[in-house]
Amino acid sequence: MTALGGPRAAVQARPTAAVLDVVIPVHNEEVDLGPCVRRLHAHLSAHFPYPFRITVADNASVDDTLKVADGLAAELPGVEVLHLDAKGRGRALSAAWSASSAPVLAYMDVDLSTDLAALLPLVAPLISGHSDLAIGTRLARTSRVVRGTKREVISRAYNLLLRGALAARFSDAQCGFKAIRADVATELLPLVRDTGWFFDTELLVLAQRAGLRIHEVPVDWVDDPDSRVDIVATALADLRGVGRLGRALLTGALPLADLRAQLGRAPLTGLRAQSGEVPPVEPGQALPGYVPVGLPRQLVRFAAVGVASTLAYLLLFVATRGVLGAQPANLLALLVTAVANTAANRRLTFGISGRQHAARHHAQGLLAFALGLALTSGALAVLHVVSAMPARPVELAVLVAANLAATVLRFVLLRLGMHHRRS
Repeated sequence: MTALGGPRAAVQARPTAAVLDVVIPVHNEEVDLGPCVRRLHAHLSAHFPYPFRITVADNASVDDTLKVADGLAAELPGVEVLHLDAKGRGRALSAAWSASSAPVLAYMDVDLSTDLAALLPLVAPLISGHSDLAIGTRLARTSRVVRGTKREVISRAYNLLLRGALAARFSDAQCGFKAIRADVATELLPLVRDTGWFFDTELLVLAQRAGLRIHEVPVDWVDDPDSRVDIVATALADLRGVGRLGRALLTGALPLADLRAQLGRAPLTGLRAQSGEVPPVEPGQALPGYVPVGLPRQLVRFAAVGVASTLAYLLLFVATRGVLGAQPANLLALLVTAVANTAANRRLTFGISGRQHAARHHAQGLLAFALGLALTSGALAVLHVVSAMPARPVELAVLVAANLAATVLRFVLLRLGMHHRRS
């Protein structure tokens, strides 16, 4: 790996060398490809101040997509074609980025749902060296998005899942509008296993864990009504990807320490501390009069894990309620999610890996489970005293309220047991 610990240098390129390579991954897009590339080429020619290249990455198309791509390459300067015999958007991006000589690499979907005015703001921080990756986000407050309710709900639910399961801090993993510095891509791409739609998420999670800076650009985005993406199949594949990547992170299968050492930005050297604004402190030491170090981030991560755990708890409760009854279903759902919750909080919220103190932490988690069981069982008992046959929504609402109280108690107990014991 190349040592990149210090601030990134601004891109230096020969006048005739492409500074930016925009990859368009396509599979059976003979109709949309021509208008997309011509529009993108015209925009870059008129508004992009650096030399550029457009690479059409055809992954196993069986229509005339490759023929159209070759025609565009002959027609427009700076357009090249890469053909792969195997299908997969992630595979196409990885191959095109790995073969490119440009110092900044980007990609966008062929439907051009994202307004191209966001392209220069996307790549400028990478060219200057300020950031390492950049993503367009449809979920920022200033983004303007036109799409159906189903896609909106699925997108927000998926990104919420990433925050809970993988502690993701980026807002939109799936927007088809991203860029990366080539030197960073060289180190990250060999570690990305997915060759399909989960490729983006896996790359971003690895980049975040490596300590890289991810720049986000609010975009104007209009959904393509003719999109042929199979939402169900893609969602299932993404869930499998989340599980695989989560296991790799929990078991230490990924060389994250090496990545952070090679790619992560060096800590600030204390300019503000030297000026007297903030006193210099050792890592993990609390500042006098300040919120304890790590608490806000821990609260956010704990809340995300809690949301995912509560959803899993409610699904288990509803699935077993009719067979077991209310109290046994509550016990089973709490027990299953409590063990997973403790493991997730141990790794994601408090940053503890390895087996040291694991038994103690899980014992503390079981104590919190017992208290949570007492709260939820007590709430159910009171409800059934008030109404012998309560409506299911009322029952679920009471359980959610009781779980919120149990969650606060769980955070206090886990933080007391795990804080300052990171391995």
